[in-house]
Amino acid sequence: MSKLRRKRYASGRERRGVLKNRVGIEHRPAVVDSKKRIGDWEGDTVIGGGRKGVLVTLVERKSRYTLAHPLRSKHSAGVTQAIVDLLRPHRHACKTLTFDNGKEFAEHEFIASCLRAKVYFAKPYCSWQRGLNENTNGLLRQFFPKGCSLLKVTQAQVDEAVYLLNHRPRKCLGYRTPHEVFYNLPVRPLTLHSVALCT
Repeated sequence: MSKLRRKRYASGRERRGVLKNRVGIEHRPAVVDSKKRIGDWEGDTVIGGGRKGVLVTLVERKSRYTLAHPLRSKHSAGVTQAIVDLLRPHRHACKTLTFDNGKEFAEHEFIASCLRAKVYFAKPYCSWQRGLNENTNGLLRQFFPKGCSLLKVTQAQVDEAVYLLNHRPRKCLGYRTPHEVFYNLPVRPLTLHSVALCT
């Protein structure tokens, strides 16, 4: 019996099936686009060089507050647990999450149930619909350069990088830090720390 041939897909794109009970971004409340409230998150995975190791990343849209967790692979069970563990302490500030259509987010209904949040999905291959997450992943690449393995990256190393990003004044936040905006802290005098530009 001849072997079945696998289909090839143009542009090297990963084959992605339709996720069960997926709710598209077109159904997401308009208030999420306004970035006027705390509680709307974007989620993604950053893949290490040679597909070795993964970072699960989450960023809150209004404040740019970032959370991240290293994993050995992007299997859905591990990614799901990482997202729930990262956001559970902030469940009071978690209204919506927006992901891409990767299979690692297949357990989105479990995530929504644990966090009591609504989950939405960007249109396939429309990364601009999660532009803030893409931008944040780029900032994390300052600490974990593209092409480098993430297999041996520790949580302590990730926490240090995230701490620095969350305490870096941003021009787009009126030179406040993501930490200050997320926790609604009083405005403090601007210091000579580095300032990150963001969209």
